[in-house]
Amino acid sequence: MTAGLLLVTGGLAVVAMAWRGDNGLQTAANVAQVVSLVFAVPALVALFWQLRRPSVPAAALAVRLAAAKEVLADAVAAQWRDEAVLRSLDDPDPMPIQWQVTARGEIMDNPAGISTEPLMLFTAASDEIAELAGRFRALRRPRLVILGAAGTGKTTLAVQLVRHLLATRKPEQPVPVLVSVAGWDTVAHPRLHQWISTRLAQDYPALRAPELGSGMADELTVRAQVLPVLDGLDELPEHTRANVIAALNRSLGGDDQLVLTSRTEEFADAVRAVGDVVTSALVVEPDPLTPAAAAGYLRRCLPSVAGPDWEKVLRELRTGDPGSALASTTSTALGLWLIRAVYITPGADPVTLLDEFATAEDLRAHLFDHLVDALVATRTPSDNPDDLFRPRRHYDPAQVNHWLSYLATYLAGTRDFAWWRLARQIGAVARWTRLTLAAGFGLSLGTGVGVAFGWPLGRVFGHSVGLTSGLTTGGAVAALVGLVAWFSAGRWADDEPGFADLRLRGRAGGLAVSLGKTTWIALAGLIVSLAMLIGLRELLEVRDGVAFGGFVYVATLCVVGWLAFRFTVNVITWSETPSQTKKSGTPWESWRRDRTLTVFRVAAGVLVGGGTAGLSFAVIAGLSSGVRTGVLIGSIAAAIFGLAAGLLAVFTGHHRAWPAYLIATRKLADEGLLPRDLMSFLDDAHRIGLLRAVGPIYQFRHAEFQDHLA
Repeated sequence: MTAGLLLVTGGLAVVAMAWRGDNGLQTAANVAQVVSLVFAVPALVALFWQLRRPSVPAAALAVRLAAAKEVLADAVAAQWRDEAVLRSLDDPDPMPIQWQVTARGEIMDNPAGISTEPLMLFTAASDEIAELAGRFRALRRPRLVILGAAGTGKTTLAVQLVRHLLATRKPEQPVPVLVSVAGWDTVAHPRLHQWISTRLAQDYPALRAPELGSGMADELTVRAQVLPVLDGLDELPEHTRANVIAALNRSLGGDDQLVLTSRTEEFADAVRAVGDVVTSALVVEPDPLTPAAAAGYLRRCLPSVAGPDWEKVLRELRTGDPGSALASTTSTALGLWLIRAVYITPGADPVTLLDEFATAEDLRAHLFDHLVDALVATRTPSDNPDDLFRPRRHYDPAQVNHWLSYLATYLAGTRDFAWWRLARQIGAVARWTRLTLAAGFGLSLGTGVGVAFGWPLGRVFGHSVGLTSGLTTGGAVAALVGLVAWFSAGRWADDEPGFADLRLRGRAGGLAVSLGKTTWIALAGLIVSLAMLIGLRELLEVRDGVAFGGFVYVATLCVVGWLAFRFTVNVITWSETPSQTKKSGTPWESWRRDRTLTVFRVAAGVLVGGGTAGLSFAVIAGLSSGVRTGVLIGSIAAAIFGLAAGLLAVFTGHHRAWPAYLIATRKLADEGLLPRDLMSFLDDAHRIGLLRAVGPIYQFRHAEFQDHLA
């Protein structure tokens, strides 16, 4: 619209100026014919484009919603497929934890609003997840609150539910999506649907594919086609837990389903603070694992011939003091996992478990102290990407302990590590950093533009004019770019990660159409500019061909610069457009995609922007001054416009999380707090079992492990 108004205004101005000159009527008529041709071509193209756009009937929305729902289900299933393996949820079997309806009636809604059957009949086990999922779906309103002390398997049960509900889901049933509730700001997003929609759009980019239409994440949440599984209410600050429960009750309609996990006392305190329970939600708590059940699980994790030391430990667990440190430790899912991770390894001496530990806390601290050593020592590096349990590099366990201890301290007050928030939380992009970036980029581009303007004008009008023009233009550009870099870098740390989809198959047509439209507009702009210059030449009776050539050069420079810029923007926008096949991934994949986007932006600016400008100037200069001059002018234009487009690609738009991450990790590595290649280290820590992933966010494998390190 803006481009069209500018073209019309420019064309009328050219005709008016031509009319005022000598032989004005004839000249104006000739100019008007040229201008009308300029307007006709883009108008016809726009009309053709508008006519070929298909109309979307209302019935198509239901089809798109169904497609979006399947895309989301596939993405969630892919997300938890490898993560369940890394967490050993089914290896060899789920832990046999029994779940019962809470006996604390003050933290649960009236039974009549939950189920038509007696709630005392609602019992389930983690190793019988199909039965639990069936009973969940049979509730009057499928809403479940999973409570328990630290390390009792709440999150594991939530993950098991997500996987089974997905595997047995019918088309009309909602898609379960597990997210960490610690990320919910009830001030920014007062309703649950608003926040879940934002998370879906960020964590599952396939929902933003053009084929599905716009706003699919909003449509799915508003129409109750998503089952939010909110993990870790207790991880929120105390004063905000009650706000979350109040926001849940404001948000949940009659058809909305919900799963929420929390430590018991923190949930009870929040309920008392808000004066209300979660409406229509069943509340369950775990029974402690019996020593016999714990011994049976450990026995299934051991080889068929366990050895005399393990038989001694298992016998003591079955028949010994039920109040011993060993029995108390194995009464929780966390304790069982720690014993398995530390002592069911080559060279470990399980008899140590029978030493005189005064309390279960002492034994658990002993296990935490040896956890890193055990996992690092037993997981040798591998280059095979399909080997999920082995890291890419070898690490010193003491160094791993040091890095994870800093990370645990850095995360004090939260459980979620989002790599793109690191720079903001440590204040990495400080004033000195921004000043360095502004000065470096401003001077680089200002120098290039100054040469581009000053050199040819100096050859035409003399060295003093060229020097003055170059310094003036270059200085103005340097100042402008410096200001843009200063303000842009200040926002890097607040950017969310993006991604680049560089596949051409099935997507090349959209890119070609976008570039074609831009080319037509640029050609129209160039013709109008030249027509205006011709009109001015006639009006002002300019007969100096050299001076007129200088004006043409500047006009061409501006139009080609705009063309190079728009080509770069179009290519980058195309790369950021997701497809339905783009699944969610781990934090490592999120980081890698954002890095790819940043590198591609710079490359697109340098190659597309610089190539467009270089080719255009080479052709123009070659036709007027010969091939050698054309090659020289084109090379200079390619370098200058490529640099400009590459810098603009970094400093404009969104998704500058990776440059901010680089600044932050360099600062922390220089201080010896974290490794320079932080994400590779975290990916390896995830692979060997020290961390877990929930979408693009890392967490320590257990909250108590984080607290122990901190």
